[in-house]
Amino acid sequence: LWSIILSELLSVFQTNIPFLLNVLENQKFLSGTLDTYFIDENPQLFHLPQSLNRAQKLLNYIGTVLVNGPSTPLATKLKPAEISPHIPEIPIDYSTRGASSESDSEGDVPGPEPPQGFRHILKAQGPEAFAKTVRNHKGLLLMDTTFRDAHQSLLATRVRSHDLLSISPYVAHNFSQLYSMENWGGATFDVALRFLHECPWERLEDMRKQIPNIPFQMLLRGANAVGYTNYPDNVVFKFCELSVQVGMDIFRVFDSLNYLPNLVLGMEAAGKAGGVVEAAISYTGDVSDPTRKKYDLKYYTNLADELVKAGTHILCIKDMAGLLKPAAARLLITALRDKHPDVPIHIHTHDTAGAGVASMLACAEAGADVVDVAVDSMSGMTSQPSMGAIVACLQGSKLDTGLNLSNVSEYSAYWEQTRTLYAPFECTTTMKSGNADVYLSEIPGGQYTNLQFQAYSLGLEEFFEDVKKAYREANLLLGDIIKVTPSSKVVGDLAQFMVQNKLSADDVLSKAEELSFPKSVIEFLQGFIGEPYQGFPEPFRSKVLKDMPRVSGRPGASLALLDFDKLKVELKEKHPFSTDRDVMSAALYPQVTDDYLTFHENFGPVDKLDTRIFLTGPKVGEEFEVTIEKGKTLGIKTLAMAEDLTPNGEREVFFEMNGQLRSVFIKDKEAVKELHIHPKADKNVKGQVGAPMPGSVIDIRVAVGDRVEKGAALVVLSAMKMEMVVQAPVAGVIKSLDIKPNMKLEGDDLLMTIE
Repeated sequence: LWSIILSELLSVFQTNIPFLLNVLENQKFLSGTLDTYFIDENPQLFHLPQSLNRAQKLLNYIGTVLVNGPSTPLATKLKPAEISPHIPEIPIDYSTRGASSESDSEGDVPGPEPPQGFRHILKAQGPEAFAKTVRNHKGLLLMDTTFRDAHQSLLATRVRSHDLLSISPYVAHNFSQLYSMENWGGATFDVALRFLHECPWERLEDMRKQIPNIPFQMLLRGANAVGYTNYPDNVVFKFCELSVQVGMDIFRVFDSLNYLPNLVLGMEAAGKAGGVVEAAISYTGDVSDPTRKKYDLKYYTNLADELVKAGTHILCIKDMAGLLKPAAARLLITALRDKHPDVPIHIHTHDTAGAGVASMLACAEAGADVVDVAVDSMSGMTSQPSMGAIVACLQGSKLDTGLNLSNVSEYSAYWEQTRTLYAPFECTTTMKSGNADVYLSEIPGGQYTNLQFQAYSLGLEEFFEDVKKAYREANLLLGDIIKVTPSSKVVGDLAQFMVQNKLSADDVLSKAEELSFPKSVIEFLQGFIGEPYQGFPEPFRSKVLKDMPRVSGRPGASLALLDFDKLKVELKEKHPFSTDRDVMSAALYPQVTDDYLTFHENFGPVDKLDTRIFLTGPKVGEEFEVTIEKGKTLGIKTLAMAEDLTPNGEREVFFEMNGQLRSVFIKDKEAVKELHIHPKADKNVKGQVGAPMPGSVIDIRVAVGDRVEKGAALVVLSAMKMEMVVQAPVAGVIKSLDIKPNMKLEGDDLLMTIE
């Protein structure tokens, strides 16, 4: 009877179902003793639970993709392959398990556990004992970056939880000898929210349940946490605390300028949370080249001394651009091992130039305990060196990794197939091989693909070689700095700015006082991300900043602590079903988190969809299944899409779901879009201000009638996470504004006229 009533409710009523369900569950109602005051006397009837209605929301999402195209921008014209990757067999299938609760319920594993790994020692004896075990281990240990840095470097960080979780049980059972798996942090946090529409905390928790035996490792940007700016200290500490609760073990802590105060802040936050602290020194230059004097061997050994003194458990060399040549590796690792014989040493690199395997073998021979690798089909070029190659090279030697090459091959086969699902983000669209010009440009591997993606998005794909050349020039303009997020973004933004505006390094220097530089460049010169080694470049800095404020010392030290209670109340007001994890995400990325929660409320658990369906939608007539939780699977068939629009510009999309006809109405954005041609700025008219790049208007800082001085901030534009403040080219009065907030612009579109 109950199921019949519920079915009728769902088919007849569309808006009051939660209220009616409360009525039907009320004991007084069920007893039949009612009067006209029933609703007044039972206010709890209006305590409405969150409406899941996940199936209908997913149909809305699929319909929206079919009508309006992908919800996440595709970098190339390539389509996802029509393939279901083969998952190699394991002793027991954990793949049906998932997690979305607030608590860390690791260990809830049906059937036999996978073999014990290094995480057993960490959880039983703590970080110090873990580090000692690593140092005493015979043989070379490996960290697998496939779940994080590999796809960040090769596939623009777009790999989804769906595909990571599918192979996780196999990894747990066959790679228990790994030192760790890098699977979180870096760019994966905001990309998950921003482009994949999934919760990074749920990803971490779900992976922890699938892989209980291998330590997890994340990339922590010191005082920048997993963001691109400095945060109040309590945000960094709270983030690390929650990360450990959800399942993180090892924190690779670095600073984009090797600025010690920022590094120590991140180390303290990770250590207080109970994590293993792996302090990283970002590597640039070439210690084997006596002509490269700024970042010489003494620079690195002195910094290592400071990090060991600050209490790091593991010492890491983070070679983010793949610049560590074999000869340099022997020099550096030998020097570090001699000075710190009891501290485990972990080496990270990228294989952009093609010398990664040789360099990592040289590191191992010189005394490194751990090196980074990626599974073969996700290795090479801007990713990490090949796991299979290093395993094979060391088999039978005193440095044998203990990994089975056949298992590596099966693991690689899965990713070889899965990678084709992400064809729209393939770096090999333009990058066909490794390139030794990285020794000149020094572009970090993790940035290389993103920079290429941005170049395409900004219409600069034909000039990517120019962007790489400009990157080198921009680095020198900024003082030859350490380049890793967010400092690498500063260099990349300046390089693209130079190419976009056809500026040479000499042009930038001579016109520095009048150019409208990217926001990231200005904030770097102000000191907002810390202080570079040997100081800021002068007179370039003074010319750009003029009378703008400057920050000295650790930037986060001057920031007021964040009121998490207040933030939670504000978030709950807008998103009643948000969680404490969402509050943490909002502390780091307020607008991105707001957009994610709104998207999730409208479209449901899109992370449960197969990747091809998520990215480009199904074909008409295609049947597929979606498992939204254990025991609940939807069978969906796409039937048709109406050719005619409704009067309000919507198209009806028809589905069959679990044998029943369903339809959704989707507004066709292209069909109802009004034709609008934006005027261009006339470069011959001195007071007309044009957009220096394509992008969206995110802030207008003037109004018609305002008087402005030359160099005053007028508008903030944003494109692909790069923000630029447009400055007044002349002094005068704002005569007209030709833009509105959130308006999308092309290069040279007229912003305003100054009279």
